[in-house]
Amino acid sequence: MSLKKINTVMTAAFILFILWFGTEFILSPETTAPGFGLPSWPSGDGGGFLIVKGIRDVMMALGLGVLLVTGHRRALGWVLVVEAFVAYGDMATVLAHHGSVATALGVHALTATLMVVNGLLILRETRKVAAAPAAPAPAPQPA
Repeated sequence: MSLKKINTVMTAAFILFILWFGTEFILSPETTAPGFGLPSWPSGDGGGFLIVKGIRDVMMALGLGVLLVTGHRRALGWVLVVEAFVAYGDMATVLAHHGSVATALGVHALTATLMVVNGLLILRETRKVAAAPAAPAPAPQPA
């Protein structure tokens, strides 16, 4: 299997995972939120922030999906690397609020690291294409 196919499968898996997880936060935040790793449920009307988190995830997945479907692979690689920092931020949030260390590292940090690896592999895959010089135009021939 070629590097491009492996990268495409990994990226599609991330897109589907992020889309599913975000949709779950939108549709049923009360059952999805405990898996995020934070120790307590938002108080008062704070549950709305869980839906905001779901919308964030869905939009991240759709952005990746557009780049994948349209074939903008170099941009896809960069966006995967950048979006990984969202998962690292989620990890830091869970740890800063005395949440589950296992979830912070085993879910958020692992996901972020795999996204960085996937993004860097796509950048490596596209490096030769991006660095290839354009073929010179043929010189005009005298008549």
